[in-house]
This record gives sequence, C-alpha cells and structure tokens, in this order.
Amino acid sequence: MRQIELLAPAKNADIGIEAIRHGADAVYIGASEFGARAAAGNDIDDIRRLVDFAHIYRAKVYVTVNTIIYDGELDEVERLIWELYRAHVDALIIQDFGILGMNLPPIPLHASTQMDNRTAEKVEFLRDCGFEQVVLARELTAQQIGEIHKAVPDVNLEVFVHGAMCVSYSGQCYASEAIFGRSANRGECAQLCRMDYDLVRRTRGSRDEQVLAKNRKLLSIRDNCQLANLERLLLAGASSLKIEGRLKDVDYVKNITADYSRKLDEIISRHPQEFERASSGRTELTFVPNWEKSFFRHFEFQAKSVGEHVGRIKDIYTNHFTINPVTVSKADSMQSPEMHNGDGVCIVDAHGNLIGFRINKVDGYRLFPLEMPRGLQRGMDVYRNQDDQFERLLSKKSADRRIPVNIVMDETPDGFSLTMTDADGHEAALQVECERELARSHQTDNIRRQLGKLGDTPFVLEQLEIRYKKNWFIPSSLLSEWRRTLSERLLADRVKFYPQHERVMPVTSHPFPADKPADYLYNVANANAEAFYRQHGVDIRQRAFELTHPKGETVMFCKHCIRRSLNLCPKRNRSVVPSADEDLYLKLANGREFRLEFDCQRCEMRVVYE
Repeated sequence: MRQIELLAPAKNADIGIEAIRHGADAVYIGASEFGARAAAGNDIDDIRRLVDFAHIYRAKVYVTVNTIIYDGELDEVERLIWELYRAHVDALIIQDFGILGMNLPPIPLHASTQMDNRTAEKVEFLRDCGFEQVVLARELTAQQIGEIHKAVPDVNLEVFVHGAMCVSYSGQCYASEAIFGRSANRGECAQLCRMDYDLVRRTRGSRDEQVLAKNRKLLSIRDNCQLANLERLLLAGASSLKIEGRLKDVDYVKNITADYSRKLDEIISRHPQEFERASSGRTELTFVPNWEKSFFRHFEFQAKSVGEHVGRIKDIYTNHFTINPVTVSKADSMQSPEMHNGDGVCIVDAHGNLIGFRINKVDGYRLFPLEMPRGLQRGMDVYRNQDDQFERLLSKKSADRRIPVNIVMDETPDGFSLTMTDADGHEAALQVECERELARSHQTDNIRRQLGKLGDTPFVLEQLEIRYKKNWFIPSSLLSEWRRTLSERLLADRVKFYPQHERVMPVTSHPFPADKPADYLYNVANANAEAFYRQHGVDIRQRAFELTHPKGETVMFCKHCIRRSLNLCPKRNRSVVPSADEDLYLKLANGREFRLEFDCQRCEMRVVYE
C-alpha cells in the first residue's frame, strides 16, 4: 500500500501548525537562509516548535535549503544542516549538488524542482545519489509522471497540485538575475513574468517594428489547480501532493489545505487497498473549504486573482446592477453562491483589465456597489475575490485535529486497570489500587463522559470498553485523574517512538544523464558542485549565470508559448507564415527587451537576453 502525503506550505511555524490542523500530512518551510523564498526564513527554535507539533500527528516537516551556494557559504550551510538535523526535521529539500560533498548528518534528502527533474533517467540518478523523494517539474503531464513512476517505482514522486506556475522550467530561469541582479536560484526572483510587456515584430537589419500586443502581462500564466485531477495523479504514481505558496498567508493555507485534504480522503476511500494517508488523526472543520475563495490566477496574461465566478450581469441601473447567478455543486447539491454586504467583486473588461469594487449592499442578486464602476456591460462575468463572511470564519479557530483512541477498563483484585490505545497502535497502561463500592445508579455514561474529556489533548475517545460486570462507583475526580495520566503517557509514547529514519546512502557511480552543454545551465556556484559533476562525467566549462553573466544567452526555457496563446502559432493557424528574417521581442517599459526563439518540434519557447 502506498502512503500519500498532502504537502502544504508554511511561511512560518504558526502557519505550518494550522496546515497540519487542517489536514496536511507534511509541511515545507524555509530555514533562516538558503531557501528559494528569501522572504520566508525561520529560525531553528521556530522550526523545532513546528516539528514538535507535527510529529504528534505523524506529520513530517521538510526544510528548504534549495538555493545554489557560493564557495564562501559552504561551511555555513553545513552548520545549518546539522542544526536542522538536531531539531529533528524529517528531510531537506535541496538544489545544489555541492551539499553532497559536505560532512552531512544522516538526514534524508529530497531533490528540489530547481534541479529540473523531467525525466526517468534524472530521477533514477537522483535515487542512486541517495535522494528518496524527487520534486518533479510542474510542466509534466500525468502520463509523463506515470512513465517515470513505472521506470523508477522505488522513488517517492512529489507533484505540484496547486498554486503559482513559473513560466520557465524551475532552476532554468535567469531573467531576474540578468535584469535586476536578483537570482531566482538564490530565492530573490523579481517576478519578471508578472510584468507588462509589448510584443513587437522586427525585421532583422531594420529599425522598423510592428506592435502585436501592447502593455500586457505576456509571461504571466494561469495558476495550477489539480483538484479534479488528483485521482489520476495518484494512479499515475504521485506520492506527495504539493501545494505551492510559502509566501501565502494563513487563510490561504487553511482553505486550500482543507479542500485538498477532503478530496484526498474521498479518493482514498475508493482505493482502500492501494492508498493510505501518511499521517494520523481526523480533522473537523468549522467551514466548508472552497479553493476558488483563495488567491488564484484564472487567466493567462493576468497577474491578479479574480476569485470565484458568481454570475453574469443581467441588468444595469443607476446605483446597482443585477446578476444571473451561476450554479455550482456543493456537498452533493446544486447551489448558487450567496452574496454578502462587504464582498469584493471584480470584472474583466474587454481589454483584459481587472476592475474591482466593493459591494455596499446586497438584496438577493441585486448588488449595490459603494460606487458604480465604469465599463459594466450586460453579459459580463462577475467574480467575487473577497468573501467577507468566509474570511471571518477563517480568522477564527477553524479546524481541530484529533487522534482516535480506545480505552479498555477492567477490574483487578485491588482496584482497576485502564489501557488507552491510539490508531497507530501506541499504548498507555495504568494500574490503580483503590477501594471499590457498588453504585446506586448506572455508571457507564459518567465514566464515558469523564474519560472522554480529552479537549486539551490531541486525542478523541472513539470506543470505551468496560469489561467488569459489577456496577462499581468511581468518583469523577478519580476518572479525571486517570484520564490525564493516560493521555500524558500516550503522548509521551508517541513522541518517544516517532518513526524517524536516516538517509539512504548513495550507491551511484554511473554518469550524470547530461542533456545540455556543460555551461551555466548546471548552476554550478561552488567547488563541491563542480567536483560532483566531474566525478559523474560532466566537465563543467562555465560556472553559474550568477557568477558569469554571459551575454546573448537564453534566460527562460518555457513550455508556455506566446505565439500559441495569441493564435500566432504556425502549427495551429495555417494563415500564419513566419518570415525567416523576422524576430519577436518582448519590451519592458524601461526599454529593455528579450528576443523570443521557438522550438516548434518540442513545442517550447526560449527567452533570450541580448
């Protein structure tokens, strides 16, 4: 049976704790430095606090140390890794092969998507280097994931299922470094993909140019949502389902984690012989999760979130408008979204611009904005990007996670014996000596009530078995004392016997599966990494882009294609016949520009900075 983990992001320890409460089987968090989100660092004490909470539920904590590392930083990274090991984190997510040349503790290693993991050959090599989990490129299809799993079935495959999509293959984007000196491989991406560009066509040798698109976010692509595709991904071979968003706030993490956890439970219930959750406990929610109520980019060329689709404009009046609501499936029934005073809504105008405004008053599906926006037209789609009541629910305690326990109570010659057993088989026992006397009224309900008061523990009483036959009287104070002792012992047992495992030692000596020239694309920034590649047959001729800043090189490798999105693809639109002496350029407002290259055979676009 394959264990499946829902892996949630954590900007800090408190958000990580909420992710676990809302159904995550694992969380990933950044350390104080060297994580691919420089703005999401955490000190060791906070990480240890998160680890202590997570391990109660058999949930795991992975720490990102997934930037490229300079020579002068190797000793500092090694010290950090040892601190994380002593804090009992479950694994490190790394990018730089230079780490393998350090004096490492036996901490498990996961291969970051920044390593550009797209093929079975690469995953097999990483396995033989001692990586037990590989984060695949976001661009891979379920079929490609299935092919990798079939070829390397003994590696856990981690797949992004929700959140932002990088327009370039991860680890292969250098645009931010080229323009601003802020390296994506160092966690400092300036997000050029969310900026406005002009797309121009220019004949070589001429200054004349034709503007094909003006002031548009041409590199901003739709966010990823695989909620409807989870079952297919699991059947293909995914073991870890990753939610993107280490910079997201706690409300986002609560809602998205809860929605995916609920869907995952539903899928596993249909495949009980194939899959099981990787952590313990049941989550009870105080709200109905809905991924569309959290930040999500629904459209290409749009960097903002539009929210959930609530309807289309029916009629427009002086101070309000009406909508025909959409009908959506909620909890096995078809319902229309209920609008509330204070909701934030938006429309997308004919030019692709997002127009947002606040609803002051709601009367059914008559919406009275605080100020009537311009540009409203009948038939326009209306989206709600701020649900005021939903946000109020999430601002409070919105989930409780409990581990089911069974209690068996019996009598002994001198008193009573109690045993508390949790769903993972951990057991706490208690023998008590006390005088016994028969009760005047039936005691079972009171015993259940007192032993079931586990509110300040991670446990919940599922089954109580009383094996003695006589109706013994036991004071409530004694029952409460026994309950506290049992729960404390059981919790201590869970912590003591947490199944922490050590890193698989590397066995590889075969060559690195090279699929590119030995240049800046290998992201080699330190002597350890260079020695690693040399050991495995790659003679690095050029160090990382961040150290060399080569001119005229590709700074983005993209599955996204602007020509395809604008219906300018010659394979799809036969009326388009590109001229051999013409090039397309992306121009920023400051005049800097990128030349576009197209590999139609592989259906890829390359962005070149000249």
